[in-house]
Amino acid sequence: MAISHDLPLISTIATGLSSAFILGLVATKLRIPPIVGYLLAGILIGPYTPGFVADIELANELSEIGIVLLMFGVGLHFSMKDLLAVRSIALPGAIVQIGAAMALGTVVAHYMWGWTVESGMMFGLALSVASTVVLLRALEEQNLLQSNNGRIAIGWLIVEDLAMVLALVLVPILGEAENGHVRGDILSAMLEAFGKVAVFIIVMQVAGKRILPRLLEAVARTRSRELFTLAVFAAAMGVAFAAAKAFDISLALGAFFAGMMIRESDLNHEVADRALPFQDAFAVLFFVAVGMLFDPHILLEQPMQVLLTVSIIMIGKSIAAFLIVIMFKYPLKTGLLVSAALAQIGEFSFILVSLGLAYGLLPETGRDLVLAGAMISIALNPLTFRFSRRIYAFTEKHQRLSAMFNVRETDLSELSRNEKVTLRDIVILVGYGRVGQHICQNIHEARIDLVVIDSNRDRVEQLREKGFHAIAGDATYAATLEDAAIKKAVAIAIAIPDPFAARQIVDTVRQMNPKIKILARAHNDEELEYFWDQNVDLAVYGPHEIGRRMVRYIHHLREPEQSPG
Repeated sequence: MAISHDLPLISTIATGLSSAFILGLVATKLRIPPIVGYLLAGILIGPYTPGFVADIELANELSEIGIVLLMFGVGLHFSMKDLLAVRSIALPGAIVQIGAAMALGTVVAHYMWGWTVESGMMFGLALSVASTVVLLRALEEQNLLQSNNGRIAIGWLIVEDLAMVLALVLVPILGEAENGHVRGDILSAMLEAFGKVAVFIIVMQVAGKRILPRLLEAVARTRSRELFTLAVFAAAMGVAFAAAKAFDISLALGAFFAGMMIRESDLNHEVADRALPFQDAFAVLFFVAVGMLFDPHILLEQPMQVLLTVSIIMIGKSIAAFLIVIMFKYPLKTGLLVSAALAQIGEFSFILVSLGLAYGLLPETGRDLVLAGAMISIALNPLTFRFSRRIYAFTEKHQRLSAMFNVRETDLSELSRNEKVTLRDIVILVGYGRVGQHICQNIHEARIDLVVIDSNRDRVEQLREKGFHAIAGDATYAATLEDAAIKKAVAIAIAIPDPFAARQIVDTVRQMNPKIKILARAHNDEELEYFWDQNVDLAVYGPHEIGRRMVRYIHHLREPEQSPG
């Protein structure tokens, strides 16, 4: 059997992932979101730069899987509870901000560049929606994910995502109408499309909401990790494909609702853990495929158009969001955070650009402008957060301005001012899982002041209701540890199941509080040796401890036989 050396699929995946890894790592080292590196990797292996050119058709097909898994992840993390908590500002704010971005995009594209009104609206719509990936990562890094302002930003983005889900239904209809392919009037076509979506939602609510969670629970009882992972992947891809074939709706929309239904299961956190590796890998290929479509010559040939595009994203959208927040009488701090969080665009913008090109609603120049705007705005997004923090620090130094910050956040991301003052010689516990619960109970019974850090918001709420000191956040970030009063801590117990994150926490804690005692849970001999090399005060590995306890018990059994008399 002859083996072909012409392997476009393998070469596309290998070069795409390898270049994305290298450039993503470089971007991270430069404190730029890794998505910029992934997009640059696509440009590097794309047809508009010299050297190796990957198969763009295969890359686009692989990116379809990335879109499905991205939308599955969005649905899996969609929380109606979080949205309802901030609906008074997130719902009108997002709608008005989308309208403002569309208006800016239409005016600039139509009156300055001579595009059609339809193309201008499509361009503005693509610039209106921020990246979920970039926003969540930025909030995590600054420990704002569980704050009140962070929840407003997330709720705002959820409304944007829902609006884009609606756009996935409307854009094909408008595109076909523009090209004269819609029979009858456009209103009938829209009603037909929404009717199919409504039927699909009913089917998912009645059947999917019951079948998918029960199916996953049945698979979980087999205790097969491979089967459970396969079930998650099959649910995402299968529902998306069935939605496209049976109801004539997009793969992305089908995957979004599949994620929403599985969220109803008690296994939703386990599903997220299983879906994450697939989602991350194919999402990278999605961003690489998007980068392959970008012609970087536009940066030299049309710099003013690129500058205007970036201005709409980073200035126009931000000012609109800021003014909306202030008009709703929220504090200035909230306005600064929301405006900084939304000053970028991402994955939904790319999906809309693809739709716009496919239905002739957007010229190829529009695609390049949107991609240029995405890369530049994502790269500069950390600076916008830093700038907003500088403004906040400046206002705190001036009495009149600081009065605008008089609304104290009641959130789960930090200890209260009273707790920070009264707590002394505390012990910090990272992770309230199976191991963490035992540690927490024993320390609490010993009457030692304990602060728990856990990424699960519901767990933190339950702990606070029981009277424990707890904050929600990612302990790999210095800001989270600082909010947990790390400098007052005498010891920290790391009980999370993620060995990579545990190592990061050890390194960060050593830098922030060199005198602290560190107790770490190891998951294998290699990690145990790593903790010993890092001079961790106590490293515990399950099998070792089980073996010691058993041997100690056996010795105890033999003691009476060995005793004299």
